[in-house]
Amino acid sequence: MTEHRPRFAIFVLGGLLCAALDVGLMQLLLWQGCSALLATSGGFLAGLLLNYAFHARVTFGRLTSGASFLRFLCVVAINYMITVALVNLAIVLGFPPLAGKIVSLPVVAVNGFLLSKHWIFK
Repeated sequence: MTEHRPRFAIFVLGGLLCAALDVGLMQLLLWQGCSALLATSGGFLAGLLLNYAFHARVTFGRLTSGASFLRFLCVVAINYMITVALVNLAIVLGFPPLAGKIVSLPVVAVNGFLLSKHWIFK
């Protein structure tokens, strides 16, 4: 059981790096006048690319097959929908888009780790 703790810690570290890129780019795009949807999408895509590369090479230590990449894209689609829904919910409730983005991060992280461990990179 202890061998999984370092993997989860590495997953979290990679997630923090990806989140920093994601949120940073989102904020930059918002400051440049982009719509909340475009800024959210741009940040999410940049974080996604870093996320896949980091977890495939560092966290789980293996490149994946085409089928694994398709499973990864399914998880990305689910996480993207969760992210956009929470950003939109924040806006509807009168909060800035960043509030929804911050709330989405732990939800997406837990979902991503569990599906990565048990489905994508198994």
